[in-house]
Amino acid sequence: MGQTLEIATYKALLQLENSIFFGRFKDLEEHLDDQIYRKEEPPQHLGSRELQGDERLDFLVSISSGTWLGLECKNIREWLYPDRTEIRDAIDKCLRLDCIPVIIGRRIPYVTFRLLQPCGVIIHQTYNQLFPASDQDLADRARHKRNLGYHDIRVGNVPDDRLVKFVTKNLLTVADAARERFDAYKDLLEAFVSHDIPYDEFAARVRRRQSGSNEDRDWEVSDPADWDEY
Repeated sequence: MGQTLEIATYKALLQLENSIFFGRFKDLEEHLDDQIYRKEEPPQHLGSRELQGDERLDFLVSISSGTWLGLECKNIREWLYPDRTEIRDAIDKCLRLDCIPVIIGRRIPYVTFRLLQPCGVIIHQTYNQLFPASDQDLADRARHKRNLGYHDIRVGNVPDDRLVKFVTKNLLTVADAARERFDAYKDLLEAFVSHDIPYDEFAARVRRRQSGSNEDRDWEVSDPADWDEY
């Protein structure tokens, strides 16, 4: 099922003009989706920056301004809260390659947008979980109101209009501004994904930095001699 959203994203990327991207499926016309398709993964490095072991992003995209984007597709039912492993891992890989994180998932709560967008993370919510066409019967049963009632299941790997618009238009519009924010918050993102600071401290520091207030506390201490009391 993870591959189904990746294929839909790949088909949307094929419609993206004035860009270079890495990551492709080579045999989509050779068989049906009851078999795994062969994927040519994107490289593990951008210049001297590299990932380790078998780590990969789903896609690497370079737009006309020279900005690199790292796309991760998460076709899971769980909501993607900021402290989920999927989010941390995606941001971590993008930090090490110095490319803008782009996360595409079924449902992403407001708190994830509120916390990560100021840090330069680009997020797209699909509102659907994609099932392979070969799993039509399973999808029908999962959607049925007397079974799981998952009404948002969609069958097939053809991108819908929202995903195409996000990939071909919205990304180009927001990428350069996201690059600036990513650079400005990179230190906090690195501390967060490495667990050097806990989630609540990360969230508080992002909020304070965005508002231009003292990043270490929510109150002012007039006399430095009194700081130890806090």
